[in-house]
Amino acid sequence: MSGAERMTGAEEANGEDSPSAPGTFRIGGVVLSAPPAAPGLHVVATPIGNLADITLRALQTLAGVELILAEDTRQTRKLLQRYRIRAKTQAYHEHNAARMRPRVLRQLENGASIALVSDAGTPLVSDPGVRLARAVREQGLPLHVLPGPSAVIAALVASGLASERFMFAGFIPAKAGARRRFLEELKGEQATLILFESPHRIKAALSDMAEVFGPRMAALCRELTKLHEEVIRLPLPELAQEMALRESIRGEIVIVVAPPGAAEQKASRETLEQALREALRESAPSRAAADIARRFGRPKREIYELALRISRDREE
Repeated sequence: MSGAERMTGAEEANGEDSPSAPGTFRIGGVVLSAPPAAPGLHVVATPIGNLADITLRALQTLAGVELILAEDTRQTRKLLQRYRIRAKTQAYHEHNAARMRPRVLRQLENGASIALVSDAGTPLVSDPGVRLARAVREQGLPLHVLPGPSAVIAALVASGLASERFMFAGFIPAKAGARRRFLEELKGEQATLILFESPHRIKAALSDMAEVFGPRMAALCRELTKLHEEVIRLPLPELAQEMALRESIRGEIVIVVAPPGAAEQKASRETLEQALREALRESAPSRAAADIARRFGRPKREIYELALRISRDREE
């Protein structure tokens, strides 16, 4: 079969029950052929919610590879069934990655074409496929990247916050102490922050963020591209209060936080210098700089130079 072929009325009526031939996929009532995928690892971005948010190239690749490595084969199967793709799938996740990686690399060395997908969005973003992709590169094997949906970029755009410079900080730590240290390290970043959080920890996380970051503007993006999509844009203290009033919160959540303003940057600089001066009373410049750099999440060299300047001023 070449190009596109219109399905018959019987096939359209049969819908999901009518199987597709290997190497094909369907969009609506049209059957499309997919050429065999090139040898190598194909990193394929998949929808973060709405299954229509997938590229034509991604569909061709998923239908044309010999094997699809999926974080959760049940989740990936929903996408494959939507587009009537018959493909062999195999689980590849954090619990079996170490065991599976050598096997996958051997297949790639023998010329196999393999796709790597996550449950949603672009693989390798907070995803166990990072080490596999790195190993593929290190061994000189082909690596193909298929761009597409990303919860990070979708949330940044939906937030309406500054996008000239942004930092994806990943998942917020689960334990309270680690979470506070994590947020303190991010406090001085001169960029819009993008973070992932689970529904059952979001209230505690927002409370800590309001305390650490202050009244910065933020956006909570929930269930992006899905039926119950929601974007709430408020200063952090108000956002924390708004979510605290809800009995239950569900769905995938991305939090976007504006960078510090000019007044906040000044206050942060003054706080940092005061902390450094206090540290210098008890420690040498190198030790004091290392401690303060870690505490404020700033480059050690920058803090060390500031420590030397403070020490020289004291001597004069």
